[in-house]
Amino acid sequence: MPELPEVEVVRRGLVNWVRGRTITAVDVLDPRSIRRHALGAEDFAGNLEGARVLDVVRRGKFLWLPLADTPAEPGRAAPAPAVALMAHLGMSGQLLMQDAAVADEKHLKIRLRLSPAAGMPEQLRFVDQRIFGGLFLTALIPTLDGHAGGLAETPLPLIAEEAAHIARDPLDPHFSFDLFFQRLRARKTGLKRALLDQALVSGIGNIYADEALWLAKLHYARPTDTLRRSEALRVLDAARQVMTDALAAGGTSFDSLYVNVNGASGYFERSLNAYGRAGQECRRCAAAGIVSVMKREQFMNRSAYTCPVCQPRPRNGRW
Repeated sequence: MPELPEVEVVRRGLVNWVRGRTITAVDVLDPRSIRRHALGAEDFAGNLEGARVLDVVRRGKFLWLPLADTPAEPGRAAPAPAVALMAHLGMSGQLLMQDAAVADEKHLKIRLRLSPAAGMPEQLRFVDQRIFGGLFLTALIPTLDGHAGGLAETPLPLIAEEAAHIARDPLDPHFSFDLFFQRLRARKTGLKRALLDQALVSGIGNIYADEALWLAKLHYARPTDTLRRSEALRVLDAARQVMTDALAAGGTSFDSLYVNVNGASGYFERSLNAYGRAGQECRRCAAAGIVSVMKREQFMNRSAYTCPVCQPRPRNGRW
């Protein structure tokens, strides 16, 4: 499933193509991809046609497009948007910008036709092989802290209703480490389990949790109520670093299902130090002349990858 860096790569690419453009027509080719829009395909299309895309916003792995139903008026402040188009990528969802002349993709589910713009593709297509993702309309509500709802080109203190329950992510300029540490210590659970809790810190998935813990030299089973402030800061800084590095590499792609809006795959997978490296040497230990082999263990119906030397399991680790 795409994680924060992959979704941010999509956001950065998408905003350059769709911001300020009007949705002129909507084709719902597979109603399963709008199943979260309870009023069905006709209402979905009717509400989108004629709407102008104001921005592309991301919090954690959530992505939404605030919409205006009136054209921009020079010299007048636009009213705050009340509705957004929410995109849930699921396991294999792709948002692709394509020219009308390009043949439809095999798993094309939804097509948005956009107003003409010089040198820009005419269509935004939602492609989804496994149909776990989808698009739907959602209300925009005020953020509790009064800050921007997520990363955007024009930040607004609004958030998509379906994303209001999740915490800010480590790349958010309004992320509060003090609040994070307070809640982390109160969790009384294992460190990786806490990092995957989107209500505590959003956007960190299984891959980047393993990478951050390896970089911070902490074991996934470390009880959160034993963490010192410096250790919590270390793992959070590590998460920021690995996700920033992944962004620079275009995200992590293990197959053709994750691509950016141009259809290109990311290559951060080549730089992973922990995830997927069971049975291989620990690069940090090897650089220090220490022999150590990475381990894979079952964790929450997934996997956790650690080095037994530089990430020793804590004696009181129960998770």
